[in-house]
Amino acid sequence: MNKDKRIEIFTRLRAENPKPTTELAYNSPFELLIAVILSAQATDVSVNKAAGPLFKVANTPATLHKLGVKKLKGYIKTIGLFNTKAENVIKTCKILVDEHGSEVPEDREALERLPGVGRKTANVILNTAFGHPTIAVDTHIFRVSNRTKIAPGKNVREVEDRLIRVVPEDFKIDAHHWLILHGRYVCLARKPRCGSCTIEDLCEFKDKTEPE
Repeated sequence: MNKDKRIEIFTRLRAENPKPTTELAYNSPFELLIAVILSAQATDVSVNKAAGPLFKVANTPATLHKLGVKKLKGYIKTIGLFNTKAENVIKTCKILVDEHGSEVPEDREALERLPGVGRKTANVILNTAFGHPTIAVDTHIFRVSNRTKIAPGKNVREVEDRLIRVVPEDFKIDAHHWLILHGRYVCLARKPRCGSCTIEDLCEFKDKTEPE
């Protein structure tokens, strides 16, 4: 995989989807933060279904903290790991109120100090809410990066660091969204849809599938 191939790959992904974004529904950096915390080991669809009614009654750190753990669980009980997530969300809200003026910090270290927020979540917030050229590597991006050979790595941090090095600057802001959507809908884990893939001829995956 060389620079010219990568440029062509992202040029095609951009042509196919010029303005990609997250499939999580949100109206503010705070709503996005909560949605991403809730999305761990859960689908975006399930998070949106639960978070929609929740945000109608509490969409600020203060109002959500006031709701409390017990009532919050009632809204998110359909999401996996909801007990732990409820605890983390309420703790996060208190920190945002007490230490950040009820604003989501535009700072990686501050974000990663919030309960339920790791490096991947911080990268999503920095990129999607604040426009930083960060790339959050989830299972889809890890698979696509290794399978295509865009940025192979043994673990998510290795893949992230390599993507930051090799993704051309013009594409870095949106790279996270293009790769995750490609992994979610085209480069599937068990049966990649190679025949329907816009970058099939550039991909270096050896076991490509036949067109459906």
